[in-house]
Amino acid sequence: MKIKLVTSTALALAVVLAATGCKHKPVGVTPIPHGPGAPVTDTNPYNTLPPGPPIGTPMPPTGGQPIPPMAYNPDNFTKDASTLAAYTILFAYDSAVVRDNEQSSLQSVAQQLQSNPSDQLLVEGNCDERGTEEYNRSLGERRALAAREALAKLGIDPSRVHEISYGKDKPADTGHDEAAWSKNRRDDFVLLIPKAGA
Repeated sequence: MKIKLVTSTALALAVVLAATGCKHKPVGVTPIPHGPGAPVTDTNPYNTLPPGPPIGTPMPPTGGQPIPPMAYNPDNFTKDASTLAAYTILFAYDSAVVRDNEQSSLQSVAQQLQSNPSDQLLVEGNCDERGTEEYNRSLGERRALAAREALAKLGIDPSRVHEISYGKDKPADTGHDEAAWSKNRRDDFVLLIPKAGA
């Protein structure tokens, strides 16, 4: 008899707790005035300027509306790896820092882009064979981004520069010593020339 009473009481208590004990009202929740995807209006009374083009958007020579840079789609460009082949930059082991002795190569690349404002650039980051595949992909990307940043400091619009990391997949020298590895720690520069009608 006592077991039935204890079981019944425990069951009744569990039902009451399940019905009332789990409910709570969130405290301090700020309601969102706009639903998902609704436009957000600027309520700053000091913001009186109309929105302008994104930074780095080139302006046409005669004024008027800005010309947006062509989005990078490999199908819209012809790749030219030979024009800038002499300006490959090299990196120290396990480093993505552009060395001072590579500045003249970067200046030559920048001059080529300034002379041909419709061209874009692909920076190919590469590594030597040491290290894991994942690490070398990441290091190659950091090297390509370092070149992009250096070119931006030389006046090249970063939207014209694209990066790809090949990690250790495209060695310039297939040897297995420091002489080979030093040639493989590099950024190659490939001109992207817009195709007619693209």
